Amino acid sequence: MEEFREEAIAEILELVLPNDANILGNILGGKVMHMIDICAAIAATRHCRRPVVTASFDQMSFLHPIKVGELVHVKASLNRAFHTSMEIGVKVWSENLLTAERKHMSSAYLTFVALDDNGKPMAVPPYEPHTNEQKRRWENAEMRRQQRLEMRARSVAR
Repeated sequence: MEEFREEAIAEILELVLPNDANILGNILGGKVMHMIDICAAIAATRHCRRPVVTASFDQMSFLHPIKVGELVHVKASLNRAFHTSMEIGVKVWSENLLTAERKHMSSAYLTFVALDDNGKPMAVPPYEPHTNEQKRRWENAEMRRQQRLEMRARSVAR
């Protein structure tokens, strides 16, 4: 049985500066999505120790704005390893550095595919969850995968 890979997580903390914001002083949604993609790619790479590419980025909502001067905290972790792909779950919080108030800003699920030396998909190491939280995320990842595959089949059929 595969040991839980503690290294299959990643975190990014970044201060929101004026160059990251729109005219209202809120971080740009694309900036947040970029941070999510990078953080998730690090977690996926840490699991398989191979180059990875983003295969899907599930729907996400922005629950509240993050203002200039606040901290963005992005945390990504492996939910499940399939054959050549992995689902990474990501959460984003804001933190007011002066008051220590933290708010959940967004969540997303990304799928990454590991690549061999020729740039072709390759098998990833297995992942066996151990804690109840890991097991819950592992089971839910399979349901989301089935939904993604069904949606893909419908779009290809059009």
